[in-house]
Amino acid sequence: MKNPKIVLTLIFILFLGLISETRAQIDSTQYRRIVQILKDNSETVAPDKRIKILEIAGANIPNNEYIIQTTERELVTQLQQKLSNVEAKIIFSTLPDSSVGEKIHGIANLSVANLRTRPSHAAEMATQVLLGTQVDILQKIAGDFRIRTPEGYIAWVPTSSVTAMTNMELNLWRKKTKLIYIEEFGRSYSAANKTSLRVSDLVYGNILSLVKEEKGYYKVEYPDKRVAYILKDEAIRLDEWINSRQATPENIISSAKSMLGLPYLWGGTSVKGVDCSGFTKTSFYMNGFVIPRDASQQVLAGERIEILDEEGNFSPELALKNLNPADLLFFAGGKNRNSNARITHVALYLGNGEFIHAAGTVRINSMLKDAENFDDFQTRTVVAARRYIGTKDEQIKNIKEHSYYTN
Repeated sequence: MKNPKIVLTLIFILFLGLISETRAQIDSTQYRRIVQILKDNSETVAPDKRIKILEIAGANIPNNEYIIQTTERELVTQLQQKLSNVEAKIIFSTLPDSSVGEKIHGIANLSVANLRTRPSHAAEMATQVLLGTQVDILQKIAGDFRIRTPEGYIAWVPTSSVTAMTNMELNLWRKKTKLIYIEEFGRSYSAANKTSLRVSDLVYGNILSLVKEEKGYYKVEYPDKRVAYILKDEAIRLDEWINSRQATPENIISSAKSMLGLPYLWGGTSVKGVDCSGFTKTSFYMNGFVIPRDASQQVLAGERIEILDEEGNFSPELALKNLNPADLLFFAGGKNRNSNARITHVALYLGNGEFIHAAGTVRINSMLKDAENFDDFQTRTVVAARRYIGTKDEQIKNIKEHSYYTN
């Protein structure tokens, strides 16, 4: 005969298991409801997580507790109303959050700072920012900042790559006279002579604070207070550089060709290496314009240029007729010619059927089949073209009017 106490104990354990399973099902249901509500709102308010964040930052499903974080403060009240019928404890966190305190601004202090998709050195590289670039600091986790770049791109960077600043500290930095480095590559020195120790490497577009002129050198200060010297003929005042920029087709193409032979680098936006959209972004930046970061974002800006025939196939005849030098060409992966296909590549049109792009290296190819540099794969997949020059679009920002580069 079975022991009654053992039987009762087993029944009690089974009962607890059924309760736990039911509770888990309830919690899982609430979680799915939250996910769906966020998804519905993301599609209209924050469809591109590269520039706007709306996400579940923490989920304790057994305890039915969730943390939702977003960069869109005005969205919180709306979400609270939509989530009011969800039986769960929900905490909202807006970015920048308390992890960064009052230091919600930053200035890049490496010649080229690498940003990643997650707070990890092993994560995929997303983009880069140049020395002296102002960014927004949104969050800090361990040794990484989540930052937003001047074009609105959000990614993670080691805290050592950015000098964090309060409003007051940023204002002091912004008031200083700035220099911009105009050589492709170079270095700064610890003293006003070439035999002194190197302070750092430098690349085109780096911005430093001017302290004084000395013996053919500029004495400069970094965002993190390092002091160094750079050759006077390798830099000019930032305001002079900004005022000299003219985004003509000739200038943009000249800048693009100056990068011929650079290696392809996923996430690269500097003369150390570029990906396809980093290449076009840098070509426009060299001429005073800040444009969207990725190819799939760049295709949403500017004026649409017709290069597809009535059946939606690429037409070399239309392209030669309608395209202007410095227009952007966009390509889809594989053989998908649909105009709504996912954009995977971008190039800069040169004229006469030729285009320059970053593919392996920065190189020039032709869309014309009888040309020696005809690139069949890229031509077969071209799906769209956009014109930026002369177009009024808030996504294409003149650096003269960009608060992150001017006082």
